[in-house]
Amino acid sequence: MDTKTYIESGVIESYVLGMADAQEAAELEQLRRQHPEIDQAVLAFENALEKTAMAGAVAPRPGVKQQLLAELDFEKAGSSRVVSLSPWRYVAAASILLLVASAALNIYYYNQFKNTASAYQALLLEKNSLFAENQNIQTKALDLFNNMQVMSDPAMIKVSMKGVPGKENTLATVFWDSKSKDVYLLPNQLPKAAPDKQYQLWAIVDGKPVDAGLIADCNGLCKMKNIPAAAMFAITLEKKGGSPVPTLDQMYVAGKVG
Repeated sequence: MDTKTYIESGVIESYVLGMADAQEAAELEQLRRQHPEIDQAVLAFENALEKTAMAGAVAPRPGVKQQLLAELDFEKAGSSRVVSLSPWRYVAAASILLLVASAALNIYYYNQFKNTASAYQALLLEKNSLFAENQNIQTKALDLFNNMQVMSDPAMIKVSMKGVPGKENTLATVFWDSKSKDVYLLPNQLPKAAPDKQYQLWAIVDGKPVDAGLIADCNGLCKMKNIPAAAMFAITLEKKGGSPVPTLDQMYVAGKVG
């Protein structure tokens, strides 16, 4: 039996407050004997209800006791005289008891509501965070799959661009579609550019550099410009936004086609 779910079902509160039907009460009495945690939950709610009621209690003013005895027409202690009470006094007493019980119950359920609302908000935030993380993972996985498809395509011409003298630790790879002439770049090992700088890819066509696109933030392969023909490719570091001509002393990698 899932005792935690049973305890949180509200049947214990109904039982203690006298609102449970005979079948629920009998079942709870039996389960209390079988499961100590259910018995503890019943005692805990009874204690909580009692503490809540006592916390809101107000001490009567002096003389209330004598006034009540006088109104109830007690002549002396131990008197056998039949006391004549107005029915409205019973109604008033019952109303007071109901008011106290109702106030205690309202306080209890209000506290329960606050705790439940806080737990719900925490779960909602966790759910949204997990959902966003899952979406991010799915996006990266899809990009990786597409990149693998591109790089493994037999129509792709792979051009490895190694670091130029002084920048031997740099490396980048061009994947050039021999059919569509689309160019994709994999910036394997390029230092992070300064905020005001940006890497630019160049295609060398008939001995002249042709802008093949700026390298922006991309997940894996970067889609560059379409290049119909080229003898080699190179990458330079330019000012942000690119340059119409390459800055040769800022070349990082270069590689011949074929």
